[in-house]
Amino acid sequence: MTDDILYSIRNLTVDYKTRAGIVHAVDNVSLDIRRGEILGLVGESGCGKSTFGKALLRLHDGPASIPAGELWFDGRDLMKVPMKDMPEVRGAEIGMVFQDPMTSLNPVQSILEHLTETIQAHEPGTSDAAATARAEELIERLGIRHERLNEYPHQMSGGMRQRVMISLALALRAKLVIADEPTTSLDVIVEAKFLDLLKELQEEFGLTILLITHNIGVVAEVCDRVAVMYAAKMAEVGTAEEVFAAPKHPYTQGLLNSVPNIDMDEIELYKMGGEPPSLLHPPKGCRFHPRCPQAMEICGQQEPSFEEIANGHRTACWLYQAHEAAARAKEAANG
Repeated sequence: MTDDILYSIRNLTVDYKTRAGIVHAVDNVSLDIRRGEILGLVGESGCGKSTFGKALLRLHDGPASIPAGELWFDGRDLMKVPMKDMPEVRGAEIGMVFQDPMTSLNPVQSILEHLTETIQAHEPGTSDAAATARAEELIERLGIRHERLNEYPHQMSGGMRQRVMISLALALRAKLVIADEPTTSLDVIVEAKFLDLLKELQEEFGLTILLITHNIGVVAEVCDRVAVMYAAKMAEVGTAEEVFAAPKHPYTQGLLNSVPNIDMDEIELYKMGGEPPSLLHPPKGCRFHPRCPQAMEICGQQEPSFEEIANGHRTACWLYQAHEAAARAKEAANG
């Protein structure tokens, strides 16, 4: 792993055991997260985005398991860290901002209690006064007056609760912050302020951020690179400029065409045909081929590999690999 890579995920698989069978919610996914970048992870609901984010902290239990994969964070494979030691990683090295701050925050704890408890749990010996002073400084930097620390979650707006969640992720100076759908419950005005804040925090704290969202507009606004998931697989990864200007995978193209914009000439918005497949019984070959307008015969027979097609721009699509498959088939036929 090179020095510019903070988190290298290799061949990660996350399974859910259900009565109907095993659901491969994340299926053999590899991805690098670079130091100091904001990486956007996008895709339709149910594609495995949130499951992937939680897996980076090994937060799964019960019916979920991680049967395969390597999680190399800052030079250490977290899959080899005993589960009893993972709380030392969570918060202190990797922070998590969950989808709904109202349900993620304890309703009977004040904001101050949330912050000081987090600091003192991970840094034993920190006095109440020192923890309070740090909480006040942090919350002020996030645009909330420190006098409001004694309030409870229900007394704050959605945007303010999101800032509290961010403060919890920053309280221990985490190297990586995973933000799972952080703008879902926000109106457009608060969302814009939140995105500005995210960029400011990245610059001020040198943060690395994994932003999980279904909102393409949010990704275009703040992300350096974009990773696109479809049906538990990685479909495309590239810089935001590359992916938005010249998307390669037909699924990425469909996603972008489905977003309304002021330059649209068509009366009706583009609608991607079909539905995402069941992860209990995914289709053979490329999982997008039943919905793909550019599908070829090979797409329903063999799964494409995740290949680099330009400098750092990768995709899993036979449109860019079919000639290689044909060459292999010809070579095999010739013995």
